[in-house]
Amino acid sequence: MNLQWIPYSGFQLRRAGVQFDAVRVDGDEGRRLAGLMEAITGGEPGPVVTEANGRRAVYFLVPAGSTESKPWPAGVARLNATAGRISYVPIPALCGRTWPLAWHFPPTTPDRFVHTLLLLHAATSLLG
Repeated sequence: MNLQWIPYSGFQLRRAGVQFDAVRVDGDEGRRLAGLMEAITGGEPGPVVTEANGRRAVYFLVPAGSTESKPWPAGVARLNATAGRISYVPIPALCGRTWPLAWHFPPTTPDRFVHTLLLLHAATSLLG
């Protein structure tokens, strides 16, 4: 699998809007949303990164450009490349020492991301 945006070791920041956008939900709500997405998709929601410290963020990687112009609920942060804005997403390696980041659901193919509308509906259902 050729995923050049995944670092060989450790973790790195990747600019949102190039290969993907991201939707971040912090803490227990993010973990509940990841669990809901797992249940909805039969265990393969697409790539999701979790953070073990700080805000304990959960990053859902979605297709580039797909987070704009959508009414996301409170508690959701969109990481994208809209006009005048640059966002970065932390991406861990697939194995090795990546703490505090880890793949909750690793990528399976180069063009497979979390389905944005499915995530939006799940987030709206869970977060209001």
